[in-house]
This record gives sequence, C-alpha cells and structure tokens, in this order.
Amino acid sequence: MHDDASTVASLTAAIGAKPPLIAPRSAPVGKVYLVGAGPGDPGLLTVKAKGLLEVADVVVYDALVSPEILASISPHAERINAGKRRGRHSLPQEETTQILIAKAQDHAIVVRLKGGDPFIFGRGGEELQDLVAAGVPVEVVPGITSGIAAPAYAGIPLTHRDYSSSVTFVTGHERVGKYRPQVDWDAIAHGAETIVIYMGVQTLPTAVERLMGAGRSPDTPVALIRWGTRPDSEELFGTLGTIVDQVNAVGFQAPAIAVIGSVVDFRHALAGIMPPRVVPHWPEAADASADAPI
Repeated sequence: MHDDASTVASLTAAIGAKPPLIAPRSAPVGKVYLVGAGPGDPGLLTVKAKGLLEVADVVVYDALVSPEILASISPHAERINAGKRRGRHSLPQEETTQILIAKAQDHAIVVRLKGGDPFIFGRGGEELQDLVAAGVPVEVVPGITSGIAAPAYAGIPLTHRDYSSSVTFVTGHERVGKYRPQVDWDAIAHGAETIVIYMGVQTLPTAVERLMGAGRSPDTPVALIRWGTRPDSEELFGTLGTIVDQVNAVGFQAPAIAVIGSVVDFRHALAGIMPPRVVPHWPEAADASADAPI
C-alpha cells in the first residue's frame, strides 16, 4: 500500500512534472478541478462543470469564458480573473498556477475554469504537471472544444463521407521558445482533408501561404468563425486564395476558428434552416491562449 507522498512521486515521475513552483505549507485540504467551460453557449456547459461552479470556493477563470457561464458561479465563491488575451496577460501562467496551489491549501473546491476544453490548446497539461508536482489533488473535467462546436453551429460538419474522412487540429499561436517553434504546415497540408486552426486570425497569412505552397488549391473553401456558438457570432467565408484580403477588407478580428476544406461548402445545404445570426461590430481585438471559444 502506497502513502500519499509515494503516489505523488510516482505520478510526477510518470508525467515528467517539473519541481513545484511553490511548496505547499502543508498537505492540501482541497482539490483543484481543471474544468472546460465549453465554447460560450451556456447550454453546452457539462452538468458536472455546472455543479462544480455552484459549490466552488474559488474560481480562477480565463478571459474568454462567457458572462452567462460566469453567472453560474456561486455568489459565495472567490473569483479570480486570469484573463489571458493576446498581448495582454492579466496573470502570467506561473502566477496563475501558484494561485491554484495556494488556494488548495485553504479551500475544498478550487475550479480552474477554461474556455473550451482544458487539454485542447488550453495549457491544462502544464497546470496538471505543476499541481501534481506540488502534491495538490487534481481532477480534469473535459469541455466541448470550440474547434468542433463553432463549425457545427455554423452548419459545417468536420467530417462527411462525401467530403472529408480526416481532421487536423492545430494552434495558430505557439509559445515563444517552443521545442519545435513552427507548425509543420507542409505536413498538415497533406495530412488531412479538413484543417481547423485555433486562434488563427493573426497567423492566417502565414498559414494560407504555407498551405498553398505545399499544394493546397487556392480554391479550397475557408470559414472563419468568431465567438462561435454565441448569439453574436460572426462568420466569414472565402477560399485560401481570397480569405486574407477579405479579413483585411472587413476588419475581421480574433478570437476566431478557421476551418479549411471542402466541408465548408456543406453549409449551403443548411442555409435555409439555420437560425438568423446577429452581426455585431467588435472594436477590440482579442485572442485566447486556450481552446477558445472560439
């Protein structure tokens, strides 16, 4: 039979966790839940996630979690806005993790609330490593990722027997100093029929250039979906050959998901039955380090 210390040590070794950012003052009294908030529509929040928000002592949340979902948080809970947006990080990643470790020493239920799914470009893996290394109990509550939900709400199936049998998910926003600092666009161009790019607006010109350079046709359909699944979502449709100019012409801004492939054209089949969309003006650009809602 293993004690808690040996269990933590074995888990740390198994996942290659780093030394703890801060040492817990004592054995944690609580648990940290890495919770996916989904892409924005509160109806897509899981039952388990909603239940945790209603009883949480502390909720540390990201900037792209929708106000409707934040309204589910217990009025007695302490709220901390980690607020990551491109170029404007309210809290550095290490500081966010330090807060989680510290709060678990004093509170039973600490929720780390992330847009989309914690493990899809959401830094959930990094936070899991640090929490395990610090000896803090942790549980993951998956969420619906925006890369699936946003296209679905726009009438775009990522797979379809007549259009696509494969999908690749890729981030458009990589960490500086990453072990492999560039997405291998050449491999991605040939590796899947449908490509979904998270946080892709800022790097769209590079992605388009590299994909066409690797042989993708300029006529390949492209959809950009901003604030996917929310009532105020925006959509922009074009092709690899036209989409960059279209983005510049209308001032389309992040956060948005890019969907590339023939499945984009399937939206025409649903054109007459999809609900009407509100098309707002968004004066302020934003980007997410996480699965964003995209």
